[in-house]
Amino acid sequence: MNTFQSNIISIYGEKGEAWLNELPQLVLAISSRLGLRDLKEVTNLTYNYVLSGFQGDNPIILKLGLDHELLTREAFALKCFKGVGAVKVLAEDDGILLLERAVPGTSPKSYFPTNENESIEIACRVMKNLHQANIPRTHNFPHITDWLTALDKDWAIPAAYLKKARKLRDQLLKTTGPDVLLHGDLHHDNILQNGDDWLVIDPKGAIGEPSYELAAFIRNPMPELLNHADVPNIIHNRVTHFAKIMELPSQRIFDWCFVQAVLSWVWALEDGCDTGYRERRSEEHTSELQSH
Repeated sequence: MNTFQSNIISIYGEKGEAWLNELPQLVLAISSRLGLRDLKEVTNLTYNYVLSGFQGDNPIILKLGLDHELLTREAFALKCFKGVGAVKVLAEDDGILLLERAVPGTSPKSYFPTNENESIEIACRVMKNLHQANIPRTHNFPHITDWLTALDKDWAIPAAYLKKARKLRDQLLKTTGPDVLLHGDLHHDNILQNGDDWLVIDPKGAIGEPSYELAAFIRNPMPELLNHADVPNIIHNRVTHFAKIMELPSQRIFDWCFVQAVLSWVWALEDGCDTGYRERRSEEHTSELQSH
């Protein structure tokens, strides 16, 4: 059983297992209805079933998932980011998204670890563009405060980590800057090259301050980052470089990195997924915080 199948069954149980069995027939039906061809499963599937292919001569991505609400929010976020650096939504239905495919689709992951500063500069340009999008008057995007309430529960996480994450969260929220529409999960694999431009995919869509956006990129790519011999210096360089380009306090970025590392651990526990590398990730961020 691969990671994708394991995740689906862990979260959805028998419903997930039935959906996995039905996927081949579902894809055939959608392909026929939308005129899709040459569909190929992408690598590194996690929580959604994603295929690349063509609609006519146009390169597309077909995305299927069991969390219909999440996919609907993703489509809405992509539409809100239209014109500021996101792939286009071509069609949508319950649990189904047809999206523009970025070509060649290279991600900043290919810059790791030899061209770190260049990948950071790409991420900064992307973030600055995205954060120009207007927050729609009517929306169902969560605020980051909604996400962060998960830290208040008791979890099988060292008490010192939870205590520190809660304390930092409270300090950060008391001193927060103006809200923008955030991607919410802007790591390396969610930034793709399209011609001479860079476009984002897979937004969660959330409302919050811009500095919240940086942490996902800083703690990725996984597991490559954690397997590198010089993780602390890589994280420190990233924070320093982001702080300079985005004109943000480096300590604030460090603090958000720790809070989000623990929050990611919480979400993995909620979903019944493996938490091994999230534990290591929190330890690395703790080490960095203690050195500042």
